[in-house]
Amino acid sequence: MSAHCMLTGTRPGFGNRISHSHRRTSRRWDPNIQSKRYWLPSEGRYVRLRLSARAIKTVDTIGVEAAVARIRARGVKV
Repeated sequence: MSAHCMLTGTRPGFGNRISHSHRRTSRRWDPNIQSKRYWLPSEGRYVRLRLSARAIKTVDTIGVEAAVARIRARGVKV
């Protein structure tokens, strides 16, 4: 599985590394993906989510139930 966020869908960005002599080679910027376990009270179980650091803050704001609903709306199995 590539480095992408289950909630926001953030994926790696691609670009060029440019040296002092201005030679270009490809590089990528990975999102800050963390694996975090949340208790889901409606189902009485824990769910493990792969989220970016920004998405973890979003879950803290909107709650885990709403976040899981958004993830499922995107078509991702939880």
